[in-house]
Amino acid sequence: MAPIVVPPPPPVRAEAPVANGHAPQRSPMFGRDGPIFAALDLGTNNCRLLVATPGRPGQFRVIDAYSRIVRLGEGLSATGRLSEAAMDRAVEALKVCGDKLRSRSVRRARLVATEACRAAENGVEFLDRVREEARIELEVIDRQTEARLAVSGCGPLVERDTDAVVLFDIGGGSSEIALIDLSRYRTPRLANHIVSWTSLPVGVVSLAERYGGRDVSPKTFAAMVADVTAMIDAFDGRHRISHLMKGSRFHLLGTSGTVTTLAGVHLELERYDRRRVDGLWLENEQVDGMIAKLLGWDFGQRVANPCIGADRADLVLAGCAILEAIRAHWPSPRLRVADRGLREGILSELMAEEGVWRRPQPFGGRP
Repeated sequence: MAPIVVPPPPPVRAEAPVANGHAPQRSPMFGRDGPIFAALDLGTNNCRLLVATPGRPGQFRVIDAYSRIVRLGEGLSATGRLSEAAMDRAVEALKVCGDKLRSRSVRRARLVATEACRAAENGVEFLDRVREEARIELEVIDRQTEARLAVSGCGPLVERDTDAVVLFDIGGGSSEIALIDLSRYRTPRLANHIVSWTSLPVGVVSLAERYGGRDVSPKTFAAMVADVTAMIDAFDGRHRISHLMKGSRFHLLGTSGTVTTLAGVHLELERYDRRRVDGLWLENEQVDGMIAKLLGWDFGQRVANPCIGADRADLVLAGCAILEAIRAHWPSPRLRVADRGLREGILSELMAEEGVWRRPQPFGGRP
């Protein structure tokens, strides 16, 4: 079972949850409204935490959340190693996450790391440091698991009459793409319907470092798109849903900072609002317009936009280039935006494994 937050001295695994930084107590791991679950995703660019309790079948209520851009993979594509500054930023964010988890009675948690820790020569050294300083033990998941969890997290955004979906997660160091066929039958778990998947060894951080992210000319942008297109063309799974792509029941579903940023810019939000972005439909012409607008802005204009800001201003066009390559390979008139993904997938799977939606919940008391 995946490890959980570890209070010193001995590590405590997920089967033995942490209660307020001390050894597990005999009382069950229940909050006011039910058992508490947690999911942490340390990516190449972001550190994100969700803490939630189960709600109606297939749903949950978030009771705590944390997100910080740490750029753990900064410079990784050039050196093959995590830099000291990047590790410092990540450890500080993970300390906050650890404190949040130890302040609650977490029944089960899964705390994962992705591409940066998979690829770095000093990844194990970093994980040791996280264990010692943040008192968290991270699980490095493979790309297939990452893709499956992203799909599981986005299940509620795929409507009942959908025949096929291409779901993509544009990350900092890699981009996962899953082809989903729902034309014959549908089970509650969307991940059961993945017929093919791939993980591109490129994300917004690595692509921006390769081509430059501050000053991006149309020529540079086209070169980025061509680079990613070559990677997608090497993936031979397209034929698995090609017969469904011409129908009206096929669409793209994007879960990443790139698509949520585009949605925020499209809505002209003065402040990013997840409630307005998550589940938003964008037509092809709207996506084209947003990308053209961003290409026409200089770095300062991107920084000034409240949905981009200084943290994403040098990465957003690299993300748009990856998006363009995906849209060209799997053309669809519509794109649905998901401000959810891997963490939600972890929570859904943990809760399903615990059977919280199969029996009455003893909320507020002992089972």
